[in-house]
Amino acid sequence: MNNANEIYAIKRVSLDRTDAETMNGYMNEIALLKRLSGNSRIIKLVDSEVKPGPGGTKGHLMLVMECGEIDFSRLLQDQQKEPLNMVWVAYYWQQMLQAVHVIHEEKIVHSDLKPANFVLVRGQLKLIDFGIANAIANDTTNIQRDHQIGTVNYMSPETIELPDGMRRLKVGRPSDVWSLGCILYQMVYGHPPFQHLSVYQKMKAIPDTAHAIEFPEYAVPTLRSGSAGSPPKKLDHLKRRISPDVIACMKKCLSRNPKERVTIPELLEQEWLGMKEVGEPPAPEPPRQPELAEDETIINPYYMRQLLQYGIRLGQQQNSADMNPEDLLREATRLVAELKAIA
Repeated sequence: MNNANEIYAIKRVSLDRTDAETMNGYMNEIALLKRLSGNSRIIKLVDSEVKPGPGGTKGHLMLVMECGEIDFSRLLQDQQKEPLNMVWVAYYWQQMLQAVHVIHEEKIVHSDLKPANFVLVRGQLKLIDFGIANAIANDTTNIQRDHQIGTVNYMSPETIELPDGMRRLKVGRPSDVWSLGCILYQMVYGHPPFQHLSVYQKMKAIPDTAHAIEFPEYAVPTLRSGSAGSPPKKLDHLKRRISPDVIACMKKCLSRNPKERVTIPELLEQEWLGMKEVGEPPAPEPPRQPELAEDETIINPYYMRQLLQYGIRLGQQQNSADMNPEDLLREATRLVAELKAIA
């Protein structure tokens, strides 16, 4: 906590068993956070320090950073029990796009985008964890990888090696778009597109163009079972129809050919980002008041009741047959004027 009572988070990494490649990843993360300092969609690095350990040990790497209230993975778990809320989806999806657009503009590919790598800081979504991010050379849109990286559920087809392991992997901005598409899929359906498969099956299915990704017309919330191994319970009574525009957006992100994937700027321009809830009826227009002449008025039920009660009392007091039509009209007009004055 600083003098302004702001709470910071401390990331403490033991270096005793850290090899040179991993250490380079940490240094890379620090360099990128410093480079992106000041952007509202990127977690803020306040300070960093390597503290040597006793007896010649490597010690620890200390990072002081903005403190997030909750990571987006936890937020998604809570939300998947509720009916699909496209206002909620559009709000956070737009902030994710803005964050990734920032790093892409700086020629940086994150390579490990997943819900847990976004955190909420004072209600705003920010991107964190650049341990395996890398810069793109100025003369190309891809970077070369020697090893597979990323989290399987969100890995793009081009990051998965061929069986012989001989291929050097080309990973560019479209790879991050695929990962974002998997996150959007999870925001809509409650799970990533390949969640139901084993790790081995995922590694085969993700790059396989013959393996069709399902895009159901309805989103059905689920409730996790308390017992281990039990499947989640589907809450069919809370299902919601998904807009065709949103399904089309997911399909454009999850194209297996990187060259056919939509770009971040194109995603930010999609109209559904400003949409209302699916199926939400338009607000009714207020009823138009009829135009009245000077000698006319509106008799609502309250006025009518008062007129009837007055007429009954008048009839009890005297024989109404003795009153001519002009007198009756004058009495009624007088009563209406009195009621309007009271109202």
